[in-house]
Amino acid sequence: MAKVEKKAAKRASQTSAKNPKNHVASVGKAFAVLKSFTSEAFELTLSEIAARADLDRGTAFRLIQTLVELGYVQVVPQSRRFRLGVACLDLGYTVLSHGSLRPIVEPLLRDLVPDVGDAASLGILDGGDVIYLARIGAGLDRHKMDRRPGTRIPAYSAALGHAMLAHLARDEQIARLELRPRVKLSERTLTDLDALLARLDQVKKKGHAVSDGENAYGLRTLATPIFDAQGLVIGGLSVTVDAMRMDMPTFRDQALPRLIQATKEVQDLAIKSGLTR
Repeated sequence: MAKVEKKAAKRASQTSAKNPKNHVASVGKAFAVLKSFTSEAFELTLSEIAARADLDRGTAFRLIQTLVELGYVQVVPQSRRFRLGVACLDLGYTVLSHGSLRPIVEPLLRDLVPDVGDAASLGILDGGDVIYLARIGAGLDRHKMDRRPGTRIPAYSAALGHAMLAHLARDEQIARLELRPRVKLSERTLTDLDALLARLDQVKKKGHAVSDGENAYGLRTLATPIFDAQGLVIGGLSVTVDAMRMDMPTFRDQALPRLIQATKEVQDLAIKSGLTR
């Protein structure tokens, strides 16, 4: 295990290495300002932005004013606070809607909800996270689960993440699992690295991942990977049901065949379209 972990660390180091000749500092600082905002901190003062972006107030002020002019940041009326502007939203939807799997997946997700599940999703891996590209939901309001397109969740904690991680090389699995702090989201959440790697081996062997209350109390999820023409994992589909609606064996029997069929259709369409994401 130590040898594998050293390889993973080396790989992560190589990936994160930057060529200073190609790095434009002002662009990096502008993106640091944008990344200061989160779903929890969606409105910030100048001082808060400067602190979060690790910038002095003068630099932060000039960058904010430039981003306001371009529409990527907006002033909150009658306050000294700022929020992300609609130009950021336009960019996000461009990425999520064009040249991606999303347009061909959404009709298939609608076939799963509410027939065999209360929500169905398309996601991809990004570092140690799952990013949701599409989500069809009905009946999970009481759980207050926000999985709109663009939402990130830690890959270690979700069946959708396991379904994709399972088909990566071991050193890459470790590198991605180590990118995020692993905390328990419920008493069933796996956080131990060796236990997670053993789970990923099982997922790869079975061809699908299962979560029974591991990511959130009262939810059961099945997930399957999507491959490209070269056999590389490019995404995953999942279907989720409220635990009060059916037990796990019933859910698996009813939903898994439909999920596998939907995944095969997505995979075939993606290959024919030449899509890789």
